[in-house]
Amino acid sequence: MTGRTSARGTRASGVGPASDQASSGRAAPDRARRAGTDCASPSAIREIARRLDEKYGPPRSTDFLKQVATDPVDTLIKTVLSQATNDRNSEQAFARLKQAFPSWEQVAAAQEDQIVGLIRIGGLGPQKAGRIKALLHAIKEQAGSYNLDFLAGMTTSEAWDFLMGLEGVGPKTAACTLLFAFGRPVFPVDTHIHRIARRLGLALEKGTAEKVQRKMQDLVPPDLSEPLHVNLIRLGRDTCHARKPDCEGCPLRDLCRSEDAGPGSYAQTSSHPS
Repeated sequence: MTGRTSARGTRASGVGPASDQASSGRAAPDRARRAGTDCASPSAIREIARRLDEKYGPPRSTDFLKQVATDPVDTLIKTVLSQATNDRNSEQAFARLKQAFPSWEQVAAAQEDQIVGLIRIGGLGPQKAGRIKALLHAIKEQAGSYNLDFLAGMTTSEAWDFLMGLEGVGPKTAACTLLFAFGRPVFPVDTHIHRIARRLGLALEKGTAEKVQRKMQDLVPPDLSEPLHVNLIRLGRDTCHARKPDCEGCPLRDLCRSEDAGPGSYAQTSSHPS
């Protein structure tokens, strides 16, 4: 990315709180583990990435977050708009907002109800409009302009702390901004990845998305941060649904710990002590 320092080859140690593995224990119950099928290792993660790449291919340059990655503020706001909706709707919401107000200064000066009308297609219009206004105000107040390019000169941990200090920014939004706008090796976890991680035994059943993100940050090799993130989301959308997952069509079925995965899954072929 032009004018930005890429740190894709360096693990983002220090991003977010320290790893919770020691305090949380194993990523899945003992009964759901056996030698050779543990997904919680970098080599296993590479195998998962290989299978997904075989199914979906590498992420396309048309993926929307990559299209807006030339401007970190674009990426940040697009991530906010992508919450609780699909790509088509969030893309339309973003396009309408930028068409009406080409600069972020204009968006910041706009009435909140104007923004709500423009982004309504993406859902949660009032909440997202308020969050966007608050974010732009915080960026201007702390950076002196509606620009985040200066984060390229920070370490990943420093940039993470800055983003997390902005009102309305959580771990997923901060991670998406660092990954797609600055090429930093951080691993965002959305609802799809959170669900798949639990089913693969990469996270405790009751673990929060933030805890799962810290765990995945430790596991995912830096060069796989972007392709694995994108392809796991694809898997969650078209196969590993929250309800009635298409287990027969899943390339990770033999690794799955879910009792609902059916014959051929890890959960069904393992011996489970009572």
